[in-house]
Amino acid sequence: MKSKLTAVALAAIVVAGTAAAAIPASAAPAKAAAPARCHTADLKAGFATGDDAKPEMGQTKKQTQAYIWFTNRSNHACTLSGFAGVDMVGAQKTDGTWSLARSSEKPEKMTLGQGDTVDFSITLLPVAKSTPQKEKFVPSKFLVTPPNETTHFTLKWPFGGQILKQDGATHPGTYVNPVGL
Repeated sequence: MKSKLTAVALAAIVVAGTAAAAIPASAAPAKAAAPARCHTADLKAGFATGDDAKPEMGQTKKQTQAYIWFTNRSNHACTLSGFAGVDMVGAQKTDGTWSLARSSEKPEKMTLGQGDTVDFSITLLPVAKSTPQKEKFVPSKFLVTPPNETTHFTLKWPFGGQILKQDGATHPGTYVNPVGL
């Protein structure tokens, strides 16, 4: 009788052990994978041109902001974090290309679902038309690279005006703010 009980107990342990081992790992609840970062191919970009988004390029007494948006055009969520690279290309032969400095603001990670849009601002320091040519930069187009990417969008500058040329300054009055701010 003792050996029969031992045999039944061993059989129960073997069956229980087999049953536990037979549960596939995929049946266990899994954590959702965090979305990957947004790549240039996932996005489209443009200047915000609504009345409340237009920079005040006609005034010369204070800084103003222009806004560039990124929209997730992919079929999956993705994240953006940091600063876009922004190179302004000038309309004057003497302008060349000006790579904008970054502000001291701290970026936050933004998750964009399919079709979601986020923007960032560029702080600009406009100058009067009468400013000597060597002191002003006349924007023609902007080369905008999403954070952590190497491929850019080319956006035509739609607002006119000119900016105080400070492309060699340590703390210029024209600079980029992080995505989402």
